[in-house]
Amino acid sequence: MAGRQGFEIASAKVVGGRIELDAELPEGASVTVITRDADETFEVDEATERMLLDAIAQCESGGTVPLDKVLSDLRNDD
Repeated sequence: MAGRQGFEIASAKVVGGRIELDAELPEGASVTVITRDADETFEVDEATERMLLDAIAQCESGGTVPLDKVLSDLRNDD
């Protein structure tokens, strides 16, 4: 899970109609789910669109953290 500008990105999988997150989030956390289905579209406000485009650009430019480093950092925080 990577944190940037007040939001976090985490992977999940739908199992039995429920979302199973690959990370822990605090109780009561608000989440937004974006699926990878190319046939569906969604609408967001301009600020959210800018945030998503910035996050995509950051990933495409290599501005990501490898999962093993994130997990290691999380373990060391305990």
